Amino acid sequence: MQPLIDEARTFPARAAAHGVNLGPHTTGATPQAMFIACSDAHVVPALITGSRPGDLYELRTYGGRISPFTECEPTSEAQTIEHAVDVLCVTDVIVCGHSRCGVIDALHPDSEAAPFHLAAGHWHTLMQFDALSAYPCVQARLIDRTLRMHAWFYDIDAGTTARYDPRASTFLPL
Repeated sequence: MQPLIDEARTFPARAAAHGVNLGPHTTGATPQAMFIACSDAHVVPALITGSRPGDLYELRTYGGRISPFTECEPTSEAQTIEHAVDVLCVTDVIVCGHSRCGVIDALHPDSEAAPFHLAAGHWHTLMQFDALSAYPCVQARLIDRTLRMHAWFYDIDAGTTARYDPRASTFLPL
């Protein structure tokens, strides 16, 4: 725990050394995108995208799962999505899955084949993408073409990211 405390104490100096402004946020500034990913500690959206504070609005859940939309009792995830889409008016939403995901292992504990896990990870990512597409706030913005959605897949071992290409029906390198 002490290394984390030490890093937190020196964060302002390190941020300043890298030209990161930690001062008051500009009124009306919005993140460039919403990034939905697994809460796995190996997946670090800001490092993957080279983002700075304020660039990404993140939603991290177990397995990057997106709960189905329900109007009666919206989940905290649903409220986060609605805030990003309706209040912050992000223009892009990235749903990012990753390799070596514990959700895939939990769903298929008897399979150790790497190609299977890759395919299952891709499938899981696309299922979350579809779940997000069913949100009314997302549908409205997709219809008026003010929101773009992207499905990405991060390979933890290689450090590479692929994007889903619907024309090719596969994930291709970014």
